[in-house]
Amino acid sequence: MEKTTFEKTKAKTNQYLMPTYARFDLALVKGKGTSVWDASGKEYLDFLAGISVCNLGHCHPKVVAAVTEQVQTLMHCSNLYHIEQQAELAQVLCTLAKLDQAFFCNSGAEANEGAIKLARRYSYDKYGAGRADVITAEKSFHGRTITTVTATGQTKYQEGFAPLTPGFSYVPLNDLDALQEAITDRTCAIMLEPVQGEGGVRPCDYDYLQAVAKLCQEKDILLILDEVQAGLGRTGKLFAYEHYDLVPDIVTLAKSLGGGIPIGAVLAKAQVARSFVPGTHASTFGGNPVACKAALAVMEVLTGEGLMAQVEHKGLYFKNRLEEVQSQWPNLVTGVRGLGLMLGVDLTFPAREVVAEFLNAGVLVGVAGASTLRFLPPLIVTEKEIDLVITVLEKILKGRA
Repeated sequence: MEKTTFEKTKAKTNQYLMPTYARFDLALVKGKGTSVWDASGKEYLDFLAGISVCNLGHCHPKVVAAVTEQVQTLMHCSNLYHIEQQAELAQVLCTLAKLDQAFFCNSGAEANEGAIKLARRYSYDKYGAGRADVITAEKSFHGRTITTVTATGQTKYQEGFAPLTPGFSYVPLNDLDALQEAITDRTCAIMLEPVQGEGGVRPCDYDYLQAVAKLCQEKDILLILDEVQAGLGRTGKLFAYEHYDLVPDIVTLAKSLGGGIPIGAVLAKAQVARSFVPGTHASTFGGNPVACKAALAVMEVLTGEGLMAQVEHKGLYFKNRLEEVQSQWPNLVTGVRGLGLMLGVDLTFPAREVVAEFLNAGVLVGVAGASTLRFLPPLIVTEKEIDLVITVLEKILKGRA
């Protein structure tokens, strides 16, 4: 019997790709809005959004139109020259973020790597060598490069990659005393996710992050906020730090910025950004015309009238529905956390088992740790679609009760 399209894809994957992913038996070939389709034509409701990449849904028409126009005009231009789309995107992001200058790259890991380099260079320029340590949070996730995996406060991601980049230490999230004790005269930056993604969808406490910002200001330590997953509308605010009434020294973005086209960004205050001078940092593809054109379309939609209010409303609706499920099955569901449409559900059994059951029911969801189910639906999701996912979850839990 001739192999199906999926079987051919799977065979090639297993033969030619390094086995770095624990893939489900599924090959997606098409996406539109909140839905994706596999090679056999089966439709799935996507409540993972490419891990918070497709915030506007799949193949948003404005992003598609912008990319189509740009690839027919100019696909690449070296950063040795001025790039119109890049300059425009920098202006848009800096204005909205209340920061001053941007550096563009291709991914979240690169953005966080750039932020760490910038923080160390700023401290070097101001204080000289020896003040380069960075404090991050336990259960954090900042990327897969050697330096960003070192910044990540989870040893499971670091195992087997020693020697790691020196100069990092870790403290429990939302523990101000532990953070204060960790600061030394060698500390140049504190790097946090306003909402930890891979670490279990854990938001910073308001008072904690306010106190951290104050502490950084007092000691001239830079506050870096990693919004690679939580940024650009995901939490119901354009930037997650808006929930905390502060502006960091540096913020990193990626994932949803390009609407599915790879792009990352480091935004910083002027006095910090000036430490990046010619020769200190670069990226061949960073800020290329196609990615920036896509990001400009994304930002136009995100800043459209009423979208953030809708996300806040739908996020609260979804969270309330999940809490209803928790109250119905307290022996199976022990917690619901998150902001906006970035939500986690703690289970008393392996979350990956539930992901597989959702998949069989035609819904894509994710995990954030061994026992935390993660929901990251497109921001255009409807309450009807949320109700459908709740119905599937209730059916799954009923089968385990």
